[in-house]
Amino acid sequence: MSTAEYHHDLLERFLNYVSFDTQAKIGAKYSPSSLGQLKLAKYLAQELQALGLQDIQLSEHGILTAYLPSNVTNAPTIGLLAHLDTSPDCSGKNVKPEVIVNYRGGDVALGLGEQFISPVMFPFMHKLVGKTLIVTDGTTLLGADNKAGIAEIMTALFRLKHSNQPYCNVRVAFTPDEEISLGMQFFALDKFPCDWAYTIDGGAVGELEYENFNAASATICLSGRNIHPGYAKDKMVNALTLACEFQQLLPADEVPEKTADKQGFFHLNRFVGDVNGVELHYLIRDFDNAHFEQRKALLVSLVNQLNQQKQLSPPIQVTIQDSYKNMYNCVSKVPKSIELADLAMRECGIKPHHKPIRGGTDGAWLAEQGLACPNIFTGGYNFHSIHELITLEGMESAVQVILKILELATDRDE
Repeated sequence: MSTAEYHHDLLERFLNYVSFDTQAKIGAKYSPSSLGQLKLAKYLAQELQALGLQDIQLSEHGILTAYLPSNVTNAPTIGLLAHLDTSPDCSGKNVKPEVIVNYRGGDVALGLGEQFISPVMFPFMHKLVGKTLIVTDGTTLLGADNKAGIAEIMTALFRLKHSNQPYCNVRVAFTPDEEISLGMQFFALDKFPCDWAYTIDGGAVGELEYENFNAASATICLSGRNIHPGYAKDKMVNALTLACEFQQLLPADEVPEKTADKQGFFHLNRFVGDVNGVELHYLIRDFDNAHFEQRKALLVSLVNQLNQQKQLSPPIQVTIQDSYKNMYNCVSKVPKSIELADLAMRECGIKPHHKPIRGGTDGAWLAEQGLACPNIFTGGYNFHSIHELITLEGMESAVQVILKILELATDRDE
């Protein structure tokens, strides 16, 4: 295949995958949380079968796994993972991608032009001049997170099967509900034996990530007493007012919009209720485990403080649930997983950029179970929003890095 044909093949695959509505559903107790994820998994299973992969399994929870044995002897086994779902933060239904060839700079109008992606707000766009951009029409997200990762893995597998390149043993997994931290609890790790793995779920070209937040969610339940406001003196307990008072007790600068790099935060991401009762839903994030535990303890302490001050009956209730841990402790014990990705990028003419993930991936869950799983770029930007975009060239770079990793892994002396 020529370079143009390679690009076309990758693009067509990606545009096909984003047509599946796989949005995860907040509050789901069962995975997959949406039917579209299972539909996409079944479709991918057919593609994997056509490619001749072995041991193709689709679980009742929408987890799709497959195996490609090495074409050389004594090769390690490397896992490649991408998630099926898209973020619940923005609709993923009826995605209408738009392809902009040879981006010339400046604002990019989405759809009829009511929405724009501007270099003024997103300075990284200056680096994308001359690239082929894929954007939305401004009514949905694009779904590059993580349909790009799926397309890149599938394209790499297709090219492996149609080339003479040496490659190691490969295990593939496409997983549901990564965006709501649900799917991996149903992942049968004992049926996915690898020396190490990679999630293909990152951002700009060159990104290599092997540190992430420790993460938890917290729910604060405040009960009130509603009385006619004209006769409420010394009788009403306004749960809305209590909720606002509680929020003000938290450190004002330790929020997502005021933190970066390895700074942790409390994020009030949902506020539901009325005078009678309110639920506050928080995300708790920190890279350092000790600080992470301190953040959880602070929430509990503040709840106790307000209960004592107000003598509330019933008292404010707090529940905290851990979501995932920092993968670094596991990945650092398998330095080959980082070194090989670095080498593959350099051999593809890409400068590796190590950065912490201000979020999480399925790799964090795998690392907690003992499987090192760094995260590799997809070439996309502005995930979880109508301003999401990706470059075709960035996606092609990800495919080349995947192929190079699988080739270099066959050399045990490398």
